[in-house]
Amino acid sequence: MYDHILAPTDGSEHADRAADHAALLAEAFDATVHLLRVVDIEAAAGPFSAGGVDDEYVEQRTAGEREALSERRATMPEEIRVQTAVTTGSPAEGILEYVRETDIDLVVMGTHGRSGLRRYLTGSVAERVLRLSPVPVLTVRATEASAVGSGYGEILVPTDGSERAAAAVAHALAIADTYGGTVHAVNVVNVGDVSTGAEVGVPAEFLEELEAAGADATEAVATEARAAGVDVVTEVLTGRPKHELLAYVDDHDIDLVVMGTHGRTGLDRVLLGSTAEALVRRAEVPVLTVCEERA
Repeated sequence: MYDHILAPTDGSEHADRAADHAALLAEAFDATVHLLRVVDIEAAAGPFSAGGVDDEYVEQRTAGEREALSERRATMPEEIRVQTAVTTGSPAEGILEYVRETDIDLVVMGTHGRSGLRRYLTGSVAERVLRLSPVPVLTVRATEASAVGSGYGEILVPTDGSERAAAAVAHALAIADTYGGTVHAVNVVNVGDVSTGAEVGVPAEFLEELEAAGADATEAVATEARAAGVDVVTEVLTGRPKHELLAYVDDHDIDLVVMGTHGRTGLDRVLLGSTAEALVRRAEVPVLTVCEERA
């Protein structure tokens, strides 16, 4: 499933936690980890560098970054194959270019916390990589729940039966199979009146139809899981998807969320103001997003 895993790093605790997950996956899939630092020279030089920076400054900056990567590599298990690289330019474009030129299968990168991630996603490195990456992206926050353990024992796969949701299933099953984990296929019937407790509810017949469709969606995932020899549980919930899924993560000690997203033109809408954005922004555990067009 994964041969080359990219872990962009800026030395932050979130990036370091992401690199730990990259190492965990690399060990399981016998993959190579690529530690990358992209130095925005102009930004690093500050506001008084309108005339540009000289070669000596660039070399000093890149030498410092290479040393930082060497120190980070020393903290990873010796048996893992690791490559390090330092490039200059726009961080997002540098990451995406490295992905395209190095046959990367998975990007694992850190994100900020609840209050900061909206700013971090909007017009930022993470937002652009999530929107344009040709490969799946695993986002990781440095939280107690994201601490690296022995693997991913409980994996949540939200599904609505769409091709978008189905794109994530193969990744979830491969990871679950590797770690002997259980896949949780969950559908949330998004009925506003029911979730808000309005007096005038959804007709019972319509609700039953939605629940039946949800059961079909989760059973489709379960069928694939059983065929792959992976343990699976299914559940259909009613409420607001982002709230129900976040609660499910906490209530079932989920270690990893794997979910599908739309393609390039639609991912902005999926990530911003959506269930996917809420999970990336607020889930205490890592979230793997898989684009249906590039799965």
